[in-house]
Amino acid sequence: MQVIKPSASHPGAADVAVVTDGSRNGPRPDDRVHLSSVLNESAQSRTQGGVGGLPQQWEMPKDDHTESLRAAERRLQAAQLNSDVDALTELIDDAGQFIGPDGNLYSKRDDLRAHEVGHQVSALDERLQEPWKDGGTMGTAARRVRRRAKGLPNWKISRYADDLVVLVHGSRADVEDLQHEVTEVLEPLGLRLSPAKTRIVHMSEAFDFLGFRIQWKRKRGTDKWYVYTFIADRPIRSLKDRIRALTRRKSQQNPKAVLARLNLIMHGWANYFRHAVCKHTLSNLANFVWWRVVKWMQTLHRWRWKDVRRWLRTPDGSWKPISVDGAELFDMAAVPVTRYRYRGNKIPNPWVPA
Repeated sequence: MQVIKPSASHPGAADVAVVTDGSRNGPRPDDRVHLSSVLNESAQSRTQGGVGGLPQQWEMPKDDHTESLRAAERRLQAAQLNSDVDALTELIDDAGQFIGPDGNLYSKRDDLRAHEVGHQVSALDERLQEPWKDGGTMGTAARRVRRRAKGLPNWKISRYADDLVVLVHGSRADVEDLQHEVTEVLEPLGLRLSPAKTRIVHMSEAFDFLGFRIQWKRKRGTDKWYVYTFIADRPIRSLKDRIRALTRRKSQQNPKAVLARLNLIMHGWANYFRHAVCKHTLSNLANFVWWRVVKWMQTLHRWRWKDVRRWLRTPDGSWKPISVDGAELFDMAAVPVTRYRYRGNKIPNPWVPA
């Protein structure tokens, strides 16, 4: 498997992680949400005038409004998957901001830059996906089996914007040859592979991709091996840093505004990672946030523990959610975790005719 990602800080550089394995269950383009943005169209459909997309009033029936939002969302998703920079420029509001998988806040310009680099890398898609087209050497399962019987490698590319992974079923030498081919394709585009960020690893050693840690490992209590998707360490550290920054003990910010900000960050973060093996992680993060807010409120109001109990305990002894002036703290542990299901050809792709 190979991850090829042109560096955002250095547009002329790309970093690669290569993983070899025969597994078919790799990450797929439609299983990732990279952008949570403000749509110009949706804002206009629910406002008349207004500044910065703030709703004043609208008379559109609810059903028509919902369908308008869904249509705009479908156009946005298509533009993201195709790295259509012109369409993204039109659809995304200039003031739109979103939280990336690392927990950091990004602007429209940041996302467009990533898609511009990704659009350049689309030439690599054409090169590596050529064998998968109709009549190609990997076009059918039987042809791929025959290639492996002859000792030839099979590969599959999966890319989103400037993040790319290539899954390779073959030997290390096959992966190195494919890496050399990737270098040749990127060179005319003014891109290069960063040696410091280029590595070849086996699926059992795990690799990070779009904030996830993907690893082939044995299922506990059995002799069967599966590909698991976990949350990488870096997004968790980044999220905790943002929570610490908002809940400093001596902070004098409005608690209601802080809770609203925390809810936005945690809700987007949890929804992004809810398809991973993360139930235990989300519970730990919910506990971490709860204690950060409680300790901050103790310092802010000079409370003792008995005051906290009076604030959050009910007469029957159960604990209430943290709430300040009507703003309730979002519970990350309550987010339903829906594991990835292999859907094969049910996922549309540009290489198979509709």
